Amino acid sequence: MPTRAAFPRLTAAMAALSCAVAVSVTTGGGGAVARSPVEDLVSERTVPGAAELSQDAHGAVRFTTAGVADVRTGRRILPTDRFRAGSITKTVIATVVLQLVAEHRLDLDDPVTRHLPADAAAALRRSGPDRPGYERPGPDGPEHDRPVTVRQLLGHTSGLFSYTDDSAFFGRVFGAGFAAHRYERHTAGTLLRTALAHPAYAPPGSGYRYSNTDYLLLGMVIRQVTGRSYATEARHRVITPLRLTGTSFPGVRTTLPAPHGRAYSPSGPGRDDGVADVTDLNPSAAGAAGELVSTLPDLNRFFAALLGGALLPPAQLRAMRDTTASGGRYGLGLFPVRLPCRRTVWGHNGEINGSYVQTLATADGRRVVSYRVNSDADISRTAEAKLLSTAFCPTRRTGRIG
Repeated sequence: MPTRAAFPRLTAAMAALSCAVAVSVTTGGGGAVARSPVEDLVSERTVPGAAELSQDAHGAVRFTTAGVADVRTGRRILPTDRFRAGSITKTVIATVVLQLVAEHRLDLDDPVTRHLPADAAAALRRSGPDRPGYERPGPDGPEHDRPVTVRQLLGHTSGLFSYTDDSAFFGRVFGAGFAAHRYERHTAGTLLRTALAHPAYAPPGSGYRYSNTDYLLLGMVIRQVTGRSYATEARHRVITPLRLTGTSFPGVRTTLPAPHGRAYSPSGPGRDDGVADVTDLNPSAAGAAGELVSTLPDLNRFFAALLGGALLPPAQLRAMRDTTASGGRYGLGLFPVRLPCRRTVWGHNGEINGSYVQTLATADGRRVVSYRVNSDADISRTAEAKLLSTAFCPTRRTGRIG
């Protein structure tokens, strides 16, 4: 859901590998104690805890944590803690859709209305000529008459209004109304109606604009094509084969599975030490755009497998990393992050009430880093940039990474 991209950041709206645990400070050259970049993600009043899990090209794993998982008990974040992963859900959904493309069950350039339930398809067609859902027969019609395609949904070039940009919805789910509405159930149909009540951002295919509505529709496409929900397909195709034992689609379950810490927001009633506990909520407002629950080891394993070619054939993996339509900003469920050392890494991030996480990996998936905070407060961009440079950029001492 509301999600912020890392370095550089995307503008956007609205998550088991055994590992050795390291302390939250590292030793610099000459034996001096160097401050860990993870510590700089923590803020005394707004971000109680942070953690990073990195895996190098040789399989060596390091877990680093700072701050606390629970401000009441003071316990630290564990590697196996479950948390809400927000829009990292999109990479899982995109993987399932691209597997269906590889199986010739749909095509990237199919009009999405061809693969939607009748009511959703009709709603898009009724949305009018000034909105991207409008579809008129004939290839030579005006720009607005072009149908939205599967590819455009995956790459956020559909032009469809994001339902999370609706001010009333945002206020209830993420703003001042959260406490009163945190357990409300939302259906995909209702969320789609919220989106289609607004004019489009732009005609389909005319440019990049991040929209949670895109992945809401892709969740519907998966059910229509397979006869099973996106959660069931993701479990069958991704979660079970990769043994992602800490990853789940909660549906309407309001609590996190154990073990878990707490999730915090710097706004809202009932604040403890400057933050409100927002751990429990109904994630149906996020759905296929952001409901995933996961762990840092599971996210590392998933992105390593995906980028390493274990989940998609080469053609679909190339399409996933093709950022041409977005001007270099976003592929099909993945985005690139270009580091100061001129290295480009690939991944996704996720933000939802009380949680922010990002996973990035080298293009071959051999080196991967996931990091998270247990708050939806803004974190230091400088700290994120330092963390990523430390993880991926060659050092003067070795001249290489991994």
